Amino acid sequence: MTDSEPAPPSTGPFPVEGTDAGSPVTTSPGLFVCFEGGDGAGKSTQVRLLADALTARGHEVVVTRQPGGTELGARIRDLVLHGDHVAPRAEALLFAADKAHHVDELIRPALRAGRVVVTDRYTDSSIAYQGAGRDLGAGEIRALQHWAVGGLLPDLTIVLDVPASVGRARRGAEHDRLESEADAFHEAVRRGFLALAAQDAGRYLVVDATSPVRDLHEQVLARVDAALAARPAPTRAEAP
Repeated sequence: MTDSEPAPPSTGPFPVEGTDAGSPVTTSPGLFVCFEGGDGAGKSTQVRLLADALTARGHEVVVTRQPGGTELGARIRDLVLHGDHVAPRAEALLFAADKAHHVDELIRPALRAGRVVVTDRYTDSSIAYQGAGRDLGAGEIRALQHWAVGGLLPDLTIVLDVPASVGRARRGAEHDRLESEADAFHEAVRRGFLALAAQDAGRYLVVDATSPVRDLHEQVLARVDAALAARPAPTRAEAP
């Protein structure tokens, strides 16, 4: 994963949690992969396919989502997506609180232990949905999200790009508060994701989410394989 400003490293080499302090340990950097995209893009399917493929190859994979990846996050998810009206700025702050807790409680510890973390949504969703969709300003929401997660960015962000009309057709009749927004909102969100990807192309993979599921998976897996191959090799460290 990538911290966008100098800070203590959040990946390896770190001892794998659960080892004895007095014995040799294997250390390895983790890998942080995020799936982004509009509602109905097929993120959950691609998250599952990637996690299954990596697990079959022997990787230790942590699958999570935002909001809702922790007990606190699940409460925030229910409040924001299924509760009564939430003012736009309050919505942005609640999502930021979810991310701050999620990173500290789950994501950083997993990465320090050398695991592959695969998340369904991360900071870009807030920048796209609240910054672009709610028109709160991408720069303001980016700064809020950056602060909330302590600058932690994914090693790879995969954007599943889908037109708003296609996403609506896929979602069916039951919608949460954000899904029920008009197509104009979702097109603004889509443009927000694409703008983020264009600003940092080396860290993003944008795929056409109207393509067949297996074709998408192969594109994603090839890019993740490249990211895994670029990691430093695990090392054996003797305790002093």
